[in-house]
Amino acid sequence: MKSFLINFVSLVLLVSCNKIETNDTLNKSNISLIQDLNLIDENEKIIKFYSEYRKENSGNFFTNKRVAKYWIDKEDESKNVIYSAFYKDIKSIDTIYNAGLTYCPYLMINKIDGTSFKVSVEGSKAEVKSFFEDLLKEWDNNKK
Repeated sequence: MKSFLINFVSLVLLVSCNKIETNDTLNKSNISLIQDLNLIDENEKIIKFYSEYRKENSGNFFTNKRVAKYWIDKEDESKNVIYSAFYKDIKSIDTIYNAGLTYCPYLMINKIDGTSFKVSVEGSKAEVKSFFEDLLKEWDNNKK
């Protein structure tokens, strides 16, 4: 039980230290990983980025062209998740500010093809609101 509590507290502290970042604050290795996952191209700029864990394992972000999410499990590749949607391929975006005690706020990205995925972000209420509103504005400006 003691090791569970230590691991839980460590995870909570790690997650709570994560912050919303931009293309300018992410380091080159993080951007290279995202490029290697084919989630951005050379002409794309990350507007806002949030990781629920470590950036090499997890990322939720939007660019000037798309919105994306990834989860990379280095021990079990079958658990890897990579989602992306160009703005023109998005049917609707739902904002979930209050996702319960164990989940952080998220946007539900609903694609025209019927698939959907969540983009999670955590921070102060103002930071989450800004992330959500900036993504919605970017989608509205680029969905044509």
